[in-house]
Amino acid sequence: MAKKRPQTKAGKPQLRDGEIPVVGAREPCPCGSGRRYKACHGRAAAHAVTELVHRPFEGLPGECDWVALRELVPAATATLTLKGGLPEDVPSVTLATVLPMAWPALRRDDGSVLLGLQNDTSSGDLSRDLADTLQRALIAEPGTPVAAQRVPADGVRLQELLDRDAAFEPTVHSGFEFWVPASSESASSPEVSASLERANAAAIPTVKLSSVDAAYWCETPEKNHLRWVMPHPEEDLLDALARLHAAGASSIGEGTRLVGSFRAHGLMVPVWDLPNSMGAEECEKPAAELVERLAKALATDMPLTAEERRARGGLTNRQVTLS
Repeated sequence: MAKKRPQTKAGKPQLRDGEIPVVGAREPCPCGSGRRYKACHGRAAAHAVTELVHRPFEGLPGECDWVALRELVPAATATLTLKGGLPEDVPSVTLATVLPMAWPALRRDDGSVLLGLQNDTSSGDLSRDLADTLQRALIAEPGTPVAAQRVPADGVRLQELLDRDAAFEPTVHSGFEFWVPASSESASSPEVSASLERANAAAIPTVKLSSVDAAYWCETPEKNHLRWVMPHPEEDLLDALARLHAAGASSIGEGTRLVGSFRAHGLMVPVWDLPNSMGAEECEKPAAELVERLAKALATDMPLTAEERRARGGLTNRQVTLS
């Protein structure tokens, strides 16, 4: 049986401005208390890091589209505009749903930055995780990926880094060719070609509707779907959809059906089943008409009828939380 090493008291470190550095959980706390970090200042830091932020994209332009790109859309990109402009050696910053090898970010050879959205994160605040990754990507060596790391509890958030007056306009792609510029020498390599082929084979065909905000049509072998991220408070939206459903006005065309909803990052995502013959273009007009009906239902403050309450219960029972 191995002997335990005797514990020695750590010398009191020299701290500046009262800051307590982050160290290993079992190491002596840098404050000099003699206690382990996890039982001292690490306790508050761990709580701050793991506390869940339910709406991490709140306050950003296109919050609903941020949620859709995080949870629903296989392949998409969007240009990000930084407060104060880009550094001189960074020609562009682009948000991407997925990057090769699930990298959190990538600094390309030309200095441009790709920031991955659909990655596991270390804290309960997705905005803070992404902001930390973006900051490190901006100063990374060109041609290198950015690895994941534990995020400081007091780190900045995307809301502090991005220009909130700039539009957020996602572009949905049929595949992941945006990973590698056509001019890159590695674009034709066997490894890249094989990786792209695997990723493209797994991607569900998806189209963003143009007539309404944050609605995405997708095609599956069984049936097509419309998944629509909506900004309204959940309770109000459930009431409004229940009113429409009870009145037979919740569909978006013949053969379509409101089947339930997701709950993702603090927003509700109603889902409609569509016939296989109904493409994205056929959804445009019915979706725009539904917006008008939904607005009227949201403006109604009368109590729900018995039939509307039953419809609401059915919608609530078919809700799935993604985050």
